[in-house]
Amino acid sequence: MENLEWGLKMTVLGMGLVFALLGLLWALLTVILMLDKEPKAVVSELETNAEAERIAAVADDAVGAQVPEPATVNGMPADLVAAILVATMKHKLILRRQAAPFMRSYWPGSQLFASRWVASGRARQTTNWQPRGK
Repeated sequence: MENLEWGLKMTVLGMGLVFALLGLLWALLTVILMLDKEPKAVVSELETNAEAERIAAVADDAVGAQVPEPATVNGMPADLVAAILVATMKHKLILRRQAAPFMRSYWPGSQLFASRWVASGRARQTTNWQPRGK
């Protein structure tokens, strides 16, 4: 029972110390933030408009403010080249699917080659099966 009492006292002391230091740190940071505030300056509407016009004048002279020339590839607009590329790739995919029968080594239905299942079935039909040892 003495060990339990001692353990509880140490737990309360340790956790209390941790939370007390966290509270102290929180209070210290709050005080520092209150003392570190910058005073707010009152700005008139005329000053605001003048500053905005000055920034706009500087931005008009900036390098990125000019409108870029449209991108071209060999004299054609880049959008047209991209559309042609997409159309040719799509056409190639469609033709690849249509060309499948012409690309086969053996015509469907021919007896030259069959799947493994069909080949094993044919082998069972054409060979005599006799039990071993008889």
